[in-house]
Amino acid sequence: MNIHEYQAKELLSKYGILVPRGGIADTPNDAVTVAEALGGDIWVVKSQIHAGGRGAGSFANEPKGGGIRLAHDTNEVKNIAAAMLGQNLVTKQTGPEGKEVRKVYVEEGCNIVRELYLSLLIDRGVSQVTIIASTEGGVDIEAVAGESPEKISTIIVDPDQGIRLEHAKKVCISLKLEDHYLDSIHRLINGLYEAFLESDASLIEINPLVETKSGKIIALDAKMNFDDNALFRQPQILNLRDETEEDPLELEASKHDLNYIKLDGSIGCMVNGAGLAMATMDIIKLTGGKPANFLDVGGNATKERVTIAFKIILSDPNVRGIMVNIFGGIMRCDVIAEGVVAAAREVELKVPLVVRLEGTNVNLGKQILSESKLPIISADDLADAAFKIVNEVNEAN
Repeated sequence: MNIHEYQAKELLSKYGILVPRGGIADTPNDAVTVAEALGGDIWVVKSQIHAGGRGAGSFANEPKGGGIRLAHDTNEVKNIAAAMLGQNLVTKQTGPEGKEVRKVYVEEGCNIVRELYLSLLIDRGVSQVTIIASTEGGVDIEAVAGESPEKISTIIVDPDQGIRLEHAKKVCISLKLEDHYLDSIHRLINGLYEAFLESDASLIEINPLVETKSGKIIALDAKMNFDDNALFRQPQILNLRDETEEDPLELEASKHDLNYIKLDGSIGCMVNGAGLAMATMDIIKLTGGKPANFLDVGGNATKERVTIAFKIILSDPNVRGIMVNIFGGIMRCDVIAEGVVAAAREVELKVPLVVRLEGTNVNLGKQILSESKLPIISADDLADAAFKIVNEVNEAN
């Protein structure tokens, strides 16, 4: 689960992380009110969407404006907010359709000396929290990793020891900060580490982390992602969820405990097991097709959940065919077959459907499909299923 920048800053400030003062607004007049309350003579107006690259993004009504802009008086604050609110901001992470800006964050200006990069994430290779530090802040860290990997430092934190002074020293060296910043960096990474653990975060990214003329280290931006599987014990984090930022189909799937991710292809996939789902998408791609989604119905799916999964797949207007790939272990093939038949009848299936069943109750499952009298194409194995669905979709187009 993701949250907005202003929410991440509110959360991190509780752990002693320095952030600029700011306030949220959903109308131009509210933006002016926030700016007046902050005082000063310069403000930053920031679009709040769940996507990176906002500053380099663009709006259809103002293609050169960007999603983060400076304002030098309250009239400018109002005009910028009016240009952003209700418009779709397109960034490299949103796709060409962009995301609608429903709120802006108005923040006090900051005298920046340098922009740095700092993040905490789980390095699954070592199963430990890792600090990533770089002097190249305010830019795409993925690009830095590809073009100048030597500018990125990784520092692993032993969970038995937590954050130690030696970690702060390594971060200071990596960020080329003078020794008098050591205490500030120690407090910063200790606060980030506590926030990371206590909120079940999967990522905390500060980009940029800035050094100011007054000698402070401030989180000028903040991004936090959380482990969905831990949200049951994080009600305060779950309350920060903004469902308007989520894909409607993915949101509907989550309500039924279905693991669904929408993609941009034309072949819908329904599979049991994440690994098998990945393999299914790979073989569809290898055969010349494009998967429209990742969908793992899990090992304990009921007929009703299978029916819902089927409906969600067909709710995507780009789907031109469906491939069902089930290896019955805990998940019985007859249950999947009953769900597929029920869903196909309910939605009046109008696209090709290829089903491959194997495992527990496979013969009963195939019998249910056969006796349904529906135009369901049976496949012998995974390769056969991929070949058949790709051919069916290609012929239909």
